Amino acid sequence: MNNKTLIGILCGLGAASIWGGMYVVSKMVLEIIPPFTLVSLRLILGIITLAIVLVLRGFPKISRIQFLQVVAVGFVGYGVSLSLQFLGTKLSTAANGSLVTSATPAFVLLFAWLLLREKITARRLVALLLATLGVVAVIDPRSAQLNPDLFFGNLLLFGAAITWALYSVLVRKLTQSLDVLPFSLVAFFGGLPVTIPAGAWELNTVGVGEISLGVVGGVLFLGVISTALAMILWNTAFAVLDASAASLTFFAQPVVGIGLGWLFLGEKITSLFLFGGFLIGIGLVISSSSS
Repeated sequence: MNNKTLIGILCGLGAASIWGGMYVVSKMVLEIIPPFTLVSLRLILGIITLAIVLVLRGFPKISRIQFLQVVAVGFVGYGVSLSLQFLGTKLSTAANGSLVTSATPAFVLLFAWLLLREKITARRLVALLLATLGVVAVIDPRSAQLNPDLFFGNLLLFGAAITWALYSVLVRKLTQSLDVLPFSLVAFFGGLPVTIPAGAWELNTVGVGEISLGVVGGVLFLGVISTALAMILWNTAFAVLDASAASLTFFAQPVVGIGLGWLFLGEKITSLFLFGGFLIGIGLVISSSSS
């Protein structure tokens, strides 16, 4: 494994770990601020954070075509995919959401073949299979619900998995000619045409609860760390690695989430969780050795 591959894997794992650990904060903040309003705040804070960095570092030139392409990619990732994830989770369950969206790396493999001409090799298929089995073991499918009433919600979650995979592959395609930082900044704008109108509707119909310092801190964490930093790391992973290899780092999310639940909330860790984590690690090693 060369240094470039190692950096890519660490960036992907870093992003997935941040997202895996953000659910405790999200749960607290979502009790006060409705979901689309919160996503809008996250994107706006992400834009402000990256804009400050780029002003200090120097903003590179971006052509009009590049700008429109990146905004379109951001619309897919932050507008469509995040909306489908929120709505799907609301109409289904969190356990179903974790299980269904674990299909994302499989779709990344497919889109990488279609759009980037990355070969679907036996090694990559084995790595994907092992990591997928690992995440299924970590999540424990017995917690999922197949009630027909949840079908539409599960379908939306399936759409979220597909569109996030498409976003991630398009990141690799466009960052070959554009630096990750300006790409990430411009992409955030792509989500606003969806999240701001939806957030405005929420504010008019639902409103917000009492804003405390804890809520403000939670919003700042979600905007600066879970959005600006995590997206830079995720986009860097796809800029550096083959998309099929970078996608497997996505599986770190449930591992970190459950691990933090054990550490801070006293939740139990089973032998199935440990076995699943081992399989995910093996899948990453196999995939990275082929990059």
